[in-house]
Amino acid sequence: MKYTYYPGCALHATGIAYEKSIRAVFAKLGAELVELEDWNCCGATAYTSVKKTVAYAISARNLALAEKAGLDMVAPCSGCYYTLNRTREALSTHAELRANVGAALAEAGLELGLNTRVRPPLEVLLTDFGIDRIVAARTHSIADFRPACYYGCQIVRPFPAVDDDPENPMAMERLLSALGASPVDYPPKVRCCGGMLVATVPEVARELCVHLIDWARERGANCIVTVCPLCQANLDLLNVENGNGERRRIPILYFSQVLGLALGCSREEVGLQHGLARVTLGATPLPLSARGGAR
Repeated sequence: MKYTYYPGCALHATGIAYEKSIRAVFAKLGAELVELEDWNCCGATAYTSVKKTVAYAISARNLALAEKAGLDMVAPCSGCYYTLNRTREALSTHAELRANVGAALAEAGLELGLNTRVRPPLEVLLTDFGIDRIVAARTHSIADFRPACYYGCQIVRPFPAVDDDPENPMAMERLLSALGASPVDYPPKVRCCGGMLVATVPEVARELCVHLIDWARERGANCIVTVCPLCQANLDLLNVENGNGERRRIPILYFSQVLGLALGCSREEVGLQHGLARVTLGATPLPLSARGGAR
């Protein structure tokens, strides 16, 4: 299988561990990710409130480029996933906006491309490969992992990426449980991490992240796994201490890092070295044969 890969701004920078682990996992499953040539920022900001046509044109340019490849586009960042799908919907339903954006793209020799499906890695893995196939590829135990599965805001609404209850998605839990991990019950899994408030109103972002981390600890989790680079960055940055200086370190991982370990990838291949909280848990998972083939 082959997919167009849209890294967005984060995955070549703060989200490099996500890129490494996604590429490693897809390679283990025999799939190819082809990076979209000459991609640009998706425009995942409030810019649509300032320059609506320009903002949508920026996003639509990526869709136009992807259309030429004729492949589904994998967008790991939840913000990119949301913005690109929002653009598809807006241009499909608003004729005047579609005409204006189409004219802007034509200046660059591009045509509107609204047929390319934009998909997050979690949904691609579950839909195109399936849990049974992924479990069959497992070589190492991840039984020591007790993750709190954190989805954040934008992968579950308003364009739900997985066929789940948007208030209580269970896709990650099903996948990681099948691979031998023990996800904990984690009620705030779709609450906001603060997003870009970390740069504008940091005290609010800190409060939100501390709440998410405390809840994970109280439920017995020994790591938090997520699907979004901004969520991971916020939680990783703000989990070191709270306002009272109390230590509250817990590894903040991408689901693909844990999945990669189960498939036999090394800690370097899945980017465990990039997190701020040191990861010793499952850093060198044992082959299944060393644990008698158990979980």
